[in-house]
Amino acid sequence: MSKVPYDDREDLEKLRSQWKKIDGIVERQKEWSAAIVRAATAAEIAANIAIRKRFESESEFSPEFVDSLLIWANGIEGKFSRLIIPAERDEARKKALGTLKKRAERLNKKRNAIVHRGAFATKREMRELVDLAREIVGALVTPWEPTFRLGGKKLTKAKSSKATKLVRPKQAKATKQKS
Repeated sequence: MSKVPYDDREDLEKLRSQWKKIDGIVERQKEWSAAIVRAATAAEIAANIAIRKRFESESEFSPEFVDSLLIWANGIEGKFSRLIIPAERDEARKKALGTLKKRAERLNKKRNAIVHRGAFATKREMRELVDLAREIVGALVTPWEPTFRLGGKKLTKAKSSKATKLVRPKQAKATKQKS
């Protein structure tokens, strides 16, 4: 486990921390709603990673400016609508990202019901939405971090959507790996 305070961690480490919490919740078989909130948080962190990597590879914007854009975009829906999809030049990828955004809206809707209205989730909902979050995370992160894998296992037998099999944008330069 990381000794670095959560707020000081890189996004990939924050994503791994969220997923470790989800795995613990699933293992204890309690608090299905909490697992969904963590899954939605992981999906939003994945969106942050995709946005940061895109700006790192294609712009001279400072990390502070990119941070301000992430705050301005406000949530996963805003990040897709205001930053991820508009930045994409490839029409096939743009369409796949639009489909992924619609799938993310389902996760975000349940997250908002839990957080803002005190709704509860069933085990079945949790399994479906955690697997959906896994799909979203993979689609957003692996084009930029090809070796990245989440821990744990899939919770349902449902197949991943073909629309979420995204590849790195052709125009993006490779980003520097930290040693």
